[in-house]
Amino acid sequence: MPTAPMTRGADPAGAAIERVRDGLAARLSGRWTADQAPAVEAASAAMLAAGAPLVIDLSGLARLDTLGAWVLERTRAGLPQGTAYAGAAPEHLILLREVAYREAAPAARRRRLHPLDPVAGLGSGVRSLGRQGLAGLAFLGEVVAGCLRVLARPRSFRWPALINQIEQIALRGAPIIMLIAFLVGCIVTQQGIIQLQRFGAQSYVVNMIGILSLRELGVLLTSIMVAGRSGSAFTAEIGSMRMREEVDALRVMGLDPIEILIVPRILALMLALPLLAFLADLAALAGGALTSLVYGGLSLEAFAFRLQNAIGLRHVLIGLIKAPFMALIIGIIASVEGFMVEGSAESLGRHVTASVVKSIFMVIVLDGLFAVFFAAIDF
Repeated sequence: MPTAPMTRGADPAGAAIERVRDGLAARLSGRWTADQAPAVEAASAAMLAAGAPLVIDLSGLARLDTLGAWVLERTRAGLPQGTAYAGAAPEHLILLREVAYREAAPAARRRRLHPLDPVAGLGSGVRSLGRQGLAGLAFLGEVVAGCLRVLARPRSFRWPALINQIEQIALRGAPIIMLIAFLVGCIVTQQGIIQLQRFGAQSYVVNMIGILSLRELGVLLTSIMVAGRSGSAFTAEIGSMRMREEVDALRVMGLDPIEILIVPRILALMLALPLLAFLADLAALAGGALTSLVYGGLSLEAFAFRLQNAIGLRHVLIGLIKAPFMALIIGIIASVEGFMVEGSAESLGRHVTASVVKSIFMVIVLDGLFAVFFAAIDF
């Protein structure tokens, strides 16, 4: 039977192939370590040359390190099925298990394109959208249940968390939202004046900016800004807690994560967004008034007089009625995406992006549905 050649050095690695009653056995000896790499490779080649299942006896090993264990695993994988270890010390088994040889998965064959692939992709997307919708409805049910528990036990509600979230959403978000609404009001009014001047009706820009700001522009801009600013923050905060297993820790302590983390955030959103929308309305109207004065030669008194005749309380109410529903959608989507974060920074970034995109999309869809509804009831 072949044996591995010997190399210089203390306790060189070796493998003696012997015939035993049940077949062949490889009696390992010496140090199967990195400093004996040539002897280790030679011993491995000797075992592979046997070409038959072996019982690899490790009882004679003087020492085994990561390199030796990996070569042994590679050798075992290259021998016929039935090759097994015998006489291994517990520490040897642990090392062999850690460096277990795994072959690379074969590359997937490229699938040929089929004419129905776009239809199949569309069906898959619709199915995924349906699953996400059902998950959102289920989460909404959990939030409603959490709110009911809070109503039953008001003392258990985390009022400081609610106040903190209102401060983060409303007070800290008001300046940037009002600035953007002001600039958009200026731009819309300027473009309206330029177009209406062709018909000598530039004064009607007051009607346009008043109705547009109060019914659509203010609440829509506010919702989009809140989705990008506060919705992404919700997802990132909850996702980070998921990554650090803080959510699981709350459950272990007998606390409900929905009641502790989600209910204060969603309630704060539903309280803060109408206030921000109202401030955005005022900022957009201020921008319209300033632009009308500069571009249209319309005095502030004339602007206020025409605005009073053009709009009514119902226009203000329409925008404010939309705001809590948009806040609820933003909060639900942000929270669901946060709970879906797994244990990696890539997953966190992916779900924060998805939260913002989905929130903005659903806010625009909801605004369109409200527009159709209010037009249908002539409100």
